[in-house]
Amino acid sequence: MQTSDSDRLTRLLALHAAEPGDGFVLYGLAQECQKLGRTDEAVAWYDRAIEADPKQCYAFFHKAKALEAARRTTEIVPVLRAGLARARAVGDMKAASEIQGYLDEIE
Repeated sequence: MQTSDSDRLTRLLALHAAEPGDGFVLYGLAQECQKLGRTDEAVAWYDRAIEADPKQCYAFFHKAKALEAARRTTEIVPVLRAGLARARAVGDMKAASEIQGYLDEIE
């Protein structure tokens, strides 16, 4: 049986209610909102994930993708630069490489 988008969102919201500071759940909520085309909500959830968990480097990458989808292009480069700095600071070289690649594409 497949899980509908609304079921996944409902389950993630329930997990969030139980663990409001869990960066992985916050990231999951952002991803689900982005998948549903709710980009402004996605950006807000990515911000919360970034704040809650310093190791959520991919939240910067996907936040930039959500901003791009929302045509908020002036915000993308600063987000990617912050993500690159965070990824390097926590030693996540894979994330740093992917963020750098995206930054190179748009600069």
